Amino acid sequence: MLEIFTRLADWATYDALALDRATKLADATHFFIEDTTKIFFLLFVIVFVMAFFRSMLAPEKVRGYIEGKSRGIGYGLAALLGAVTPFCSCSSVPLFIGFLEAGIPVGVTMAFLITSPMVNQVAVVILASIVGWQMTGVYVATGIGLGIVGGFVIDRLHMERYVEDYVWKIRMGEVAQIEVDESLRGRVRYAWDQANEMVRRVWLYIIVGIGIGAGLHGYVPAAFFAEYAGADNPLAVPFAVLVGLPLYSNITGIIPVAEALLAKSLPIGTVIAFMMSVVAISPPEFIILRKVLKPQMLVFFATFLSIAFVLVGYLLNALFT
Repeated sequence: MLEIFTRLADWATYDALALDRATKLADATHFFIEDTTKIFFLLFVIVFVMAFFRSMLAPEKVRGYIEGKSRGIGYGLAALLGAVTPFCSCSSVPLFIGFLEAGIPVGVTMAFLITSPMVNQVAVVILASIVGWQMTGVYVATGIGLGIVGGFVIDRLHMERYVEDYVWKIRMGEVAQIEVDESLRGRVRYAWDQANEMVRRVWLYIIVGIGIGAGLHGYVPAAFFAEYAGADNPLAVPFAVLVGLPLYSNITGIIPVAEALLAKSLPIGTVIAFMMSVVAISPPEFIILRKVLKPQMLVFFATFLSIAFVLVGYLLNALFT
């Protein structure tokens, strides 16, 4: 089905714009047109579908699934829910408060927060179209695994003392809940509005990400990446994570960059480590989390994820290179 976007890019680049196939400009333009149309289409469709189901799954229901479970089951369930529930950063803070108010351990709650930004339904579909379902499955399993391990470590270190004091005093009743018309027409309208809102919110990040990816794809020689981030460089993975730390993009916007890097023969582990670093340790995410977490927890959070991404990068490189 996605081949239609390749054909559209072929027509626009080589027929409508009449660019020479042998030029770098043609390569970059083709990449930009194909990825722009493909990603916006998938973004709208998948967000529409997930929002339709989200209208049946309010945040307080997510809390209910985790509440009362044993610690071990709680880690896995929270990480799994973080991977499949379509809640954005703005929903993370009220969910965090609601989880703690219900008596759910901080580590279980953090397992949800660690997994949620890394595993995204749109990203899974788009990434699978680029690298295949096997590698995408490893990416999803890695995100869920990091959530479980991170939550366990946080509980073992008794880091609940680094949650802001006011959080413990807030009742779940103060947490905003989603009100949706429960008729079929109401749910469809809600899903349509959510999909449009998501596109309006992230379109610039997608365009910038695709633009960067097109530039890398068309103009930066593969030898440059082979020298500094290729499989022969043992420091390529930590370098990729460090480069990604100060950057910001949502997962949808960074995928075109990852696609261009993979096309330059960079190892999959290095690219995934970079991608996770950009998405999960972004400054806006930390600004939001600072509302509920003390600096000590944020430092641990960033350090744990950085080390984990480096280890995951090396592991994936060993498995798939």
